[in-house]
Amino acid sequence: MSCGISRAAFLEEEAPRLERWLKNNMHGEMGYMENHFDKRLDPTKLVSDSKSVISLLLNYAPSELQNEDSYKISKYAYGTDYHFVIKDKLKQLLHHIQEEIGEVHGRAFVDSAPVLDKAWAAKSGLGWMGKHSNLLTKQAGSFYFIAELIVDLDLDYDSPVTDHCGTCTACIDACPTEAIVAPYVVDGSKCISYFTIELKNEIPSNVRGHFDDWIFGCDVCQDVCPWNRFSQSHKEPLFNPNPDLLDMTKKDWNEITEDVFKNLFKNSAVKRTKFEGLKRNIDFLSS
Repeated sequence: MSCGISRAAFLEEEAPRLERWLKNNMHGEMGYMENHFDKRLDPTKLVSDSKSVISLLLNYAPSELQNEDSYKISKYAYGTDYHFVIKDKLKQLLHHIQEEIGEVHGRAFVDSAPVLDKAWAAKSGLGWMGKHSNLLTKQAGSFYFIAELIVDLDLDYDSPVTDHCGTCTACIDACPTEAIVAPYVVDGSKCISYFTIELKNEIPSNVRGHFDDWIFGCDVCQDVCPWNRFSQSHKEPLFNPNPDLLDMTKKDWNEITEDVFKNLFKNSAVKRTKFEGLKRNIDFLSS
């Protein structure tokens, strides 16, 4: 796990970027992205008297991958839902801080509130925003979760690092649906992750044949990124996949039942799509 700290203050540089992204409807049907605009940019509106944002990274790069003859799910969803795993770790960290320092108030955030995780992680020096809009580090690439503790405690603050994408356009060139519309700009409404997870209605026919066998999320832009050659397997047992998941073939996916779904994804983030959503994605690829 890596840690970086930044001052809890209004994210001035992110405001026009977020406004432009929303104005261009790059959030598609993710209406919740329009809510709490000020809270997304100002942590003091989430945690009163907050002084510091402690950003943390937790690696999820797996040691084993799915069967090659398989529909694919994003690596972050292989094991136990990260929301539960990381929230517990953050609570332990806050408890440890309180034991060491005394009365400290704060809240833990794991991709479940209006917090611009990547912006805070970049501000605290944990990495830079890649052209695919994921946070990148020289040491570990981009296969990690980002979470925050926002606390009412003054701390020593870290400084941002420089961008090391250079002239590379691997992620832009490889995106199956051309969702990376410009360096550092992802049109969320064109992303395979959006179609397979966020979109609740029918998947539009104009993207048929462009899914590269993904049925939950997509890792293409990360898989092709040169910095991910430095990724190392995680050490968190809870992120290990159900062995049955790795053995699934396309035939197994096409014949999946609700009982098999419940067994495979008992504590997984894939449950977010529900059985009907995952079956829709599978049928879209196989039809």
